[in-house]
Amino acid sequence: MVDMSLYAAFLVAAFALCVTPGPDMMFIVAMGGRGGPTAGVMAAFGVACAMLVHAVAAALGLSALFTALPTLYHVLRWAGAAYLLYLAVKAFRDRSVPDAEGAGGTGSGMRRAFWQGAITNLLNPKVILFNVAFLPQFVDPSLGPVQGQLLLLGVTLVVMGFLWDGSVGLLAGRLASFLRRSARVNRWLNIVSGTVFTGLALRLVATSPK
Repeated sequence: MVDMSLYAAFLVAAFALCVTPGPDMMFIVAMGGRGGPTAGVMAAFGVACAMLVHAVAAALGLSALFTALPTLYHVLRWAGAAYLLYLAVKAFRDRSVPDAEGAGGTGSGMRRAFWQGAITNLLNPKVILFNVAFLPQFVDPSLGPVQGQLLLLGVTLVVMGFLWDGSVGLLAGRLASFLRRSARVNRWLNIVSGTVFTGLALRLVATSPK
């Protein structure tokens, strides 16, 4: 179904992408810092599920709409930036002191972390364009249906990304849970998280499709 040499090259490239710090990783670290290890892992899971949606869309050819409809790209870009700014305001205003597990330890906190991770990734049109540009490079149409190959590559990238990002979120959350024993440090972590969210929003607004 796939060219094994191409797939091996894809695995190397995908691993390099996963371990390189980027917007998703920074978001997950910030979520772990705010809500503890569970929140960090659930945010990573939300991002992974959103990436799976992007992968399916790319396999079906839906992602190509963003290259043909620039207005749709910009609408999604501004919506994503607005959501990140909303999260930033919440972080800056947060004066609560979570328990050792953090705000993400409860069922509602876990769901909130998941959906925040998923929505943030889904509203990032750069991810959509990335799938359109990156995945087809490792497809060989002569070996069979292109859709199936794209889907396999996309699922592989999602699994690799979750394993790495989930570990990062877990470590960030554990460190934050230890530091949050101090109310002053707790407040500082919220400010850092809010700053990260703001920076990601500004980055999203400043970027444009290539």
